[in-house]
Amino acid sequence: MATTALPVSTPPLAEPPPPEKTGFPYGRTLAWIFMVLVILASLFPFYWMLRTALSSNNALYAGSDSLLPVQPSWGGFERVFGLQSGQEAIDAGGAGQPINFWHYLANSVIVSTLITAGQVFFSAMAAYAFARLQWRHREKVFLFFLAGLMIPAIFTLLPNFVLIKELGLVDTLLGISLPTMLMTPFAVFFLRQFFLGISREVEEAAHVDGASKVRVFFRLIIPMSTAPLATLGILTYITSWNDYFWPLMVSYTDRSRVLTVALGVFKSQTPQTGPDWSGLMAATLVAALPMLLLFLFFAKRIVNSIGFSGIK
Repeated sequence: MATTALPVSTPPLAEPPPPEKTGFPYGRTLAWIFMVLVILASLFPFYWMLRTALSSNNALYAGSDSLLPVQPSWGGFERVFGLQSGQEAIDAGGAGQPINFWHYLANSVIVSTLITAGQVFFSAMAAYAFARLQWRHREKVFLFFLAGLMIPAIFTLLPNFVLIKELGLVDTLLGISLPTMLMTPFAVFFLRQFFLGISREVEEAAHVDGASKVRVFFRLIIPMSTAPLATLGILTYITSWNDYFWPLMVSYTDRSRVLTVALGVFKSQTPQTGPDWSGLMAATLVAALPMLLLFLFFAKRIVNSIGFSGIK
C-alpha cells in the first residue's frame, strides 16, 4: 500500500524590524562634558601647586594672574633639597634656613610603616575573632567596639596625649605611632566582613587535618585575604602619611618631626618679602607625590576590594 507524504507548510519568515533611527547622543555627550569638567576642577589645584613651585618667589606677586610659571626657576626645589646656600635662598625670596627634608621624609616613612604594619596585623586578628570564634556576648562586644566609629577623633587627642606622656614617649616616633598602631574600628569592621564571606567548609577541612585555630589563621585565612589586607594597608598608609594634628601635639624637636609638621615649620619661617610660596609648594608637591603614585597604582585594587562580596 503506497503512502503519500503530506507537504509540510513552512511559516512565512518574519520581516526584520525596521532599523531604529539613531540621533545625536545628547545625554552621553553632556555626561562626558560634565565628567571632564569635574576632572579638570579636581586636577587644577595640583597644576597650580606645580606652577607655583616652578615660579620665582620674588615674581609671584607681580604675575599672580598668570596661568604659567612666572619667571620659571628650580629655586624652590633647590631650597627644599638643601642645594642653595643661606644667602642664595634669601636672594631668591626664601627664609635662608634650610629644611632637613630627607630626615623628615625618613620619619614619615617610619611612622607610616609602623602604623600600617601594626594596624593591619592586629586588626586582622581581632576581625577573625569577631567573625569565626564563638564566645559569649560576641555580637554585643562587636557593636560596642563598632560604636567607636561615632566618636570624633578630636575627642581622643587629650587622653592619648596623657597616656603617651605617662609612658615617656613624647617626642618619639613610637609615641606618634602608638595610638593608631594597634587597631581601629573601621579596620576591624572592614576585615570582619571579608572573613564572614569565607566558606566555613575550608576551615573545617583544615581542622579535620589537625590544624589549630592559630595555624588556620596564619596559613589559610591570611593568604586568602591578600586583597582586602593590601587595600587596608594602602588606605592606612595614606591616612597616617597625611596626619598632621597628632604629630604636631607629640613632636617637639626635629628628631621626631614628620614631613607634614615640617611643612608647617617651613611656612612659619617667613622672610621679609613674605612667605616662601615657591619653596613651600615644591616641598608639598614632593611630599604628596609618593602618595599620589601609590594611590594611582593601586586604585583599581582599592575599588574592587571595597566592593568585595566574599569568596564563594
